[in-house]
Amino acid sequence: MAHPPFGLLPGLLGYALLMRLADTEGPRPLRSAFFRGWLAGVGYFAIGVWWITEAFLVDAAAHGWMAPFALLFMAGGLALFWGLAALAYRWAAVRGPWRVLAFAGCLALAEWVRGHVFTGFPWNLPGESWGAGGAISQTAALVGSYGLSWITIAVAASAALVLDSTPRRGRAVGLGLAVATLAGLFAFGAMRLAAAPQGAAAAPLIRVVQANIDQKDKWKPENLDLIVDTYVSLSRSRPGEPVPAVVVWPEGALPAVIDQLLAPGSPYVPRIAAALQPGQTLMLGANRMGLSATGEPDYFNSLIALRREATGLRVTGVYDKHRLVPFGEFLPFGDLATKFGIRSLVHMPEDFTAGPEPRPMSPDGLPPVQPLICYEALFPRLADGAAKRAGVRAEWLLNVSNDAWFGATSGPWQHLNIASYRAIEAGLPIVRATPTGVSAVIDAQGKILSGAKLGLGETGVIDARLPPARSPTLYNRIGESAFAMMLLISAATMAWGRYRRASRN
Repeated sequence: MAHPPFGLLPGLLGYALLMRLADTEGPRPLRSAFFRGWLAGVGYFAIGVWWITEAFLVDAAAHGWMAPFALLFMAGGLALFWGLAALAYRWAAVRGPWRVLAFAGCLALAEWVRGHVFTGFPWNLPGESWGAGGAISQTAALVGSYGLSWITIAVAASAALVLDSTPRRGRAVGLGLAVATLAGLFAFGAMRLAAAPQGAAAAPLIRVVQANIDQKDKWKPENLDLIVDTYVSLSRSRPGEPVPAVVVWPEGALPAVIDQLLAPGSPYVPRIAAALQPGQTLMLGANRMGLSATGEPDYFNSLIALRREATGLRVTGVYDKHRLVPFGEFLPFGDLATKFGIRSLVHMPEDFTAGPEPRPMSPDGLPPVQPLICYEALFPRLADGAAKRAGVRAEWLLNVSNDAWFGATSGPWQHLNIASYRAIEAGLPIVRATPTGVSAVIDAQGKILSGAKLGLGETGVIDARLPPARSPTLYNRIGESAFAMMLLISAATMAWGRYRRASRN
């Protein structure tokens, strides 16, 4: 309950309760620890990801039956990581106040594995419990979200020391270090926020369009013209108002393959061009078709940059989504799953194809930008790794996402918070565009600019100057090295605990 939209930070004390439950003696302590860790994980993930059921209800006739099974398998499967973490912690059998380091290492490592195995699903990491843009969240600029998760778990678990039977001095030291750590992180965050760079009056003006078209209505063929007209109307600059350098439409804004909409002779080309003035760029999420090496069609979830020129529209950049959503955009074990009547949710003839490894785009007239399409904003190292591969650092991040799949649930608010952590880690502002909310312009400290947010169910636009980038963060430079050192500290604590126990026996 510490995660959005609740923000109940006392919920972090649940880590102290889980550590104490894993410590409980019994006839089968290892099995008991695993089961209690798994149950805690089921609760954590059932509350954190229940919004996935909404996606299956968009086309309830075809997919509705999958909704309860999706939540059951998602929560139960992700909880296995917590069960294994509790098992490993109980096996180490560390005693005394330093066991909080062992517990933090086991659970934080489990969360890292959760974010990497198969396709990875690092949703609601413990370190992302702190609202992005606040003082504590700035720690992600030093150690990333995984490092902040280790710290968060260790500090929160220290509360269990109050009930310990260990010597008072040891408990006081452990609690004192936890409080001092929290105070130090808060002080660092406050200083980083106070030193935030000021925006420049000459920075590009960005318009984010949120048309608020329900996912259930988008793919009805008769609605295509209305959808195009809605986006065009919202995008146009009125007489006397500043003209944005770039207009952003969200992921999957138009329910058609972009190749068809922009084909020569298409009636939609002049209509889309009418949304822009010469020199403006439209960046929109779109489904794109290409041809494979065998000549078969491949479909991509893409971000397209279109520049309005005197003669019409010109494509100045294309980014194809690299990290695809299992079951949403492609079907794992496709042939086997299809036999059981399971198919992906994508409204395309075939599953999407993954694009190449991400790299920044440099559309004409705009600062280099690193796109993050929907799910890609979950991954801490994706944007930073893209910059290193390309040899150029983006000056901003652009997250286009179709959160309309998740309705008026907690999912879009959590996704906003998670995406904002990518801004903190990279030291870059992030522009976020969604069809139905939550859209926002976020600075390099993870804070939403004043007046630059459209909530769930709102229709309108955000006009904001692009916030300035910061210098590369420590996390930019060292990556997960700090987190690796934390895990080594935990491993050393566990090894020492096993050694002392063996010595006593």
